[in-house]
Amino acid sequence: MHSTAGTALHPFESLTPDLVLDALDSVGLRGDGRLTALSSYENRVYQVQLEDGAPVVAKFYRPARWTDAQIQEEHDFAAELMADEIPAVGPLVLEGATLHHFGGFAFSVSPRRGGRPPELDDGEVLEWIGRFLARIHAVGAKRPFVHRPALDVQTFAIEPMQWLLANNMVPLDVQSAWTTACQSAIDLIAARADMAGATGQNKSNSSGILQLRLHGDCHPGNILWTPTDVAAAAGPGPHFVDLDDARTGPAVQDLWMLLSGDRQQQTRQLGMLVDGYEQFREFDRAELALIEPLRTLRLIHYSAWLARRWSDPTFPANFPWFGSSDYWKGQVQMLQDQCEAMQEDPLVV
Repeated sequence: MHSTAGTALHPFESLTPDLVLDALDSVGLRGDGRLTALSSYENRVYQVQLEDGAPVVAKFYRPARWTDAQIQEEHDFAAELMADEIPAVGPLVLEGATLHHFGGFAFSVSPRRGGRPPELDDGEVLEWIGRFLARIHAVGAKRPFVHRPALDVQTFAIEPMQWLLANNMVPLDVQSAWTTACQSAIDLIAARADMAGATGQNKSNSSGILQLRLHGDCHPGNILWTPTDVAAAAGPGPHFVDLDDARTGPAVQDLWMLLSGDRQQQTRQLGMLVDGYEQFREFDRAELALIEPLRTLRLIHYSAWLARRWSDPTFPANFPWFGSSDYWKGQVQMLQDQCEAMQEDPLVV
């Protein structure tokens, strides 16, 4: 991977344990000194034990990623979901607000929620998740995001591709093959009008697919499962966390990342999710044709995301394989595979 120019410290390097505790103190929460870093690459997230014995989760947002207005929309969406008794974990209201500032960082504080990854081979679990996703989307369809962006081919593929090439992130020995494969993939995605750009919140695009507020990053790691035999303040079942990537897009974006395995396995899993989903909200089968385009967008965006974050010491430490010729050759193969997948018949449920 290319080394970064200059020796300036990354902004997160100034986020010391003392600063974290002082930030919480500024909103009336006294930590007892016990602080545990939780797994998060985009932001910095800590479990903090308070003097009264209660644990909270403090989230410090990556500087310059979202505006305050965009973060506040995330918080407001979470509040809407919780008001509708949907088990999303949103920030606490402290000193009359959910978004706070201290030491040059925007931060929020949420209650700690335990749980384990959901058993996605269990049909009952998938139906349960499907029911709550439908309820999330019913709330998401009520009003638009004003400040948060849409999930579209421009921001998730075209711009990332151009940035990677302009910043010489793709090694010369792979650059031509990767550019060809990436452009072919983008052409196939853009051929679907529904991925060429949302035409507005709560409106159908030219292919008739509704765009609504989404969780946006609904992979299994962002669903905490509490078994029915375990007492929990939030109750049993799925709890949705980390709305940091909430965007406008098609409903199927929040379903496809829960699928795995071969076509037969994915069809079964999708069927269970949709069975649960349709107990609360109709699912538009036309969106099934977007699963592979959405998967391809995530693939392209992910490479650019890693490259753009490389000056953050957390990234070289946790993604040492990124940036080599072998990595990019692997991306070429995956993009070629995705081009084939996008031309196959979509899953049917």
